[in-house]
Amino acid sequence: MLTFKPKNRDLVNIDSSSLDNNIVVDVHQLNHYFGKGNLKKQVLFDINLQIGRGEIVLMTGPSGSGKTTLLTLSGGLRSPQEGSMKVLGVEMVGASKRQTIAVRRNIGYIFQAHNLLKSLTAQQNVQMAGQLHDNMSSKEIKERATEMLDAVGLSDRKSYYPDNLSGGQKQRVAIARALMSHPKLVLADEPTAALDGKSGREIVEIMQKLAKEQGTTILMVTHDNRILDVADRIVHLEDGCLAQNDVLTVSE
Repeated sequence: MLTFKPKNRDLVNIDSSSLDNNIVVDVHQLNHYFGKGNLKKQVLFDINLQIGRGEIVLMTGPSGSGKTTLLTLSGGLRSPQEGSMKVLGVEMVGASKRQTIAVRRNIGYIFQAHNLLKSLTAQQNVQMAGQLHDNMSSKEIKERATEMLDAVGLSDRKSYYPDNLSGGQKQRVAIARALMSHPKLVLADEPTAALDGKSGREIVEIMQKLAKEQGTTILMVTHDNRILDVADRIVHLEDGCLAQNDVLTVSE
């Protein structure tokens, strides 16, 4: 299997112990635009949001409200333009390429389309995430991948290729891959959209359990009202504006 090791000169260390008040994502007066000139359109308006360590936050809103844009900005997949956006203590507005790469290496990504490599087994797909970290040996990567697949209930599917897995099983592999290196932040974009109710519920409960065990923060975009109860907080976007930011309470 092909392997990739990052070059040391590309690495920037991120010390999570230095986060202010354990804030993992810290957004202030964020504005974002698509297009240029006469075609320039504002898609996010004056966003203010803080997400703490270990918090599970679900982001809701109609299509086109800016949810995925905000998610990808939080993950360093787009560059924020105006305002302030700190992720893991790093200011992303004006961040260098090296800083952005360093932030990404501390984030796990889960998408609606699981994005598994069809030519690799479940085990190999998960191991790929470990190969981005040069502090893990090949033995450690293999052992960690095995542990994560066991944790998501796929101990008997490690050698299966994606085409031989169900939709729910593929998403479990994606979760194992995202949490493989114990990221500080996991970003999930509609991870249950293509699944039936039972499978979708199982997926988010696995994410919730593993994230709590690892102390990982989760920011998840969803339209699925059946999973809202797993959240510590729900934020709702309307027309690019943060319209709701509610902490959930559990009745005794």
